[in-house]
Amino acid sequence: MRNIIALVFVSLIAFSCSSDKKMGNMIVTGQIKGLKKGTLYLQKMKDTAIVSVDSLQLLGDDKFTLTDNVDSPVMYYLTFDGNTQPKKVMFFGEKGNITIEDNVENFGVNPTITGSVNQEVMNKFNEIDKQFKSKRLDFIAKDLEARSKNDSIKADSLAKAFDKLVRRRFLFATNFAISNKDSEAAPYIALTELANANLYLLDTINNSLSEKVKSSDYGKRLNKFVNEIKEAESKKAE
Repeated sequence: MRNIIALVFVSLIAFSCSSDKKMGNMIVTGQIKGLKKGTLYLQKMKDTAIVSVDSLQLLGDDKFTLTDNVDSPVMYYLTFDGNTQPKKVMFFGEKGNITIEDNVENFGVNPTITGSVNQEVMNKFNEIDKQFKSKRLDFIAKDLEARSKNDSIKADSLAKAFDKLVRRRFLFATNFAISNKDSEAAPYIALTELANANLYLLDTINNSLSEKVKSSDYGKRLNKFVNEIKEAESKKAE
């Protein structure tokens, strides 16, 4: 009886806190099937650290509502139990209502995310990019096999083919970003997928961005990144 009263008391506190919570301009709702108990966190990068911007303790209910104020669309993370588990849902946060549906067993593997325009762009990119990642894994497996057999000719051939694959992926990512120059996902792709690409590709994306995207968080970061590379290369040339 005492345990039941305690549970009801905690539930009332949770309800009171959630009902009094001030909603930001981004509201994330959804359901994590099977997650009946634990704390769900909404997180994002701040400087170089991941910080929690909202959280919710789940007690017998796997549905949730989390919120934050978004100045510029950026990548968010949905985690649970204080991020003690490596699993997370990554999604592009932006103003408006976003819905996330997932399950606790395969958390973060294939969530359904709706309501974010930038996330739709990222989904299209990831759908094609996973083909490159699959081919990359094939190359690694074949390379390991060739090296185990001391087949240097095969290994050299695979290395050249792998370099071509990397260049094709860089070109794909560049063209994709340019084709989506009005999306904040474009500079994000450049920063995360093309950091090791040559300056020409990065500069091409940077110059193609719409004014709206240039003034966004990732747009400013990309511009700073490109200018730092230019400055470094200029010093080398002196």
